[in-house]
Amino acid sequence: MRHEFKYIVHESKIDTLRQMVLPFVNIDKFADASDSNHYTVRSIYFDTPRYDFYFEKIDGIKNRKKVRLRGYDKEDISNTVFLEIKRKYDSPIIKYRAPVKFGDAIDIFRQSRINGHIILRDSFPQGYENSKRFFYQVYSKNLRPVVLVIYEREAYLSKFDETVRITFDKNLRSSPYPSLPQLYSEENAKRSIPGHFILEVKFNNHFPGWLSPVISRLGLKKQSASKYVITMDTNRIANRLSKSTVYTRSKWFNSY
Repeated sequence: MRHEFKYIVHESKIDTLRQMVLPFVNIDKFADASDSNHYTVRSIYFDTPRYDFYFEKIDGIKNRKKVRLRGYDKEDISNTVFLEIKRKYDSPIIKYRAPVKFGDAIDIFRQSRINGHIILRDSFPQGYENSKRFFYQVYSKNLRPVVLVIYEREAYLSKFDETVRITFDKNLRSSPYPSLPQLYSEENAKRSIPGHFILEVKFNNHFPGWLSPVISRLGLKKQSASKYVITMDTNRIANRLSKSTVYTRSKWFNSY
């Protein structure tokens, strides 16, 4: 299980923060592969017709989940994307991921069949089982896509404990009610928290001691910073509850 601490930070502090953490971290290999030292994260979040997952977060429910389709960078039909469930049990977090090609993911939803599509890798030994968990949530709760969330991620790993991961999530933007093929679309995307980015610290056991003075010196405060909730609010999606209850799964299954 993982823990996540989050901070909303003004962009004016990013260079100082970067310089303060660099002696203690290595650049994440995915970010290092890019000339700009970051990569783009794209997630389509699913929710029930009455936005149960959204309101569980708003209401502070201890045990809750997020269901999403996640991809990276630019569109390619052969890109690997992930069917994900992110569960939170009070503080610890556990993530279930199933890798699949982008084109196959679309085909899975069209045909309502997962056999033969899930990529089998040693790094995801439970991929097929996780895909079944994912679709159990989709079908049993009548889930449908509600928001596409996009941002650039600058990522680092601690030199002393590679289970410690630090990310700067920048240029948060989103668009409401996407169809699955729009995972890589930027059309009509709205900015959230302009002038700020989200610092996330992920760790298995202990918050890194070397980071505490950095957090204190910059005057950062640990707080809730759910990108799902922030972007839902940006698009005022939950305010459309009475209208959106008619936005059933059949509509987005047929939107290709």
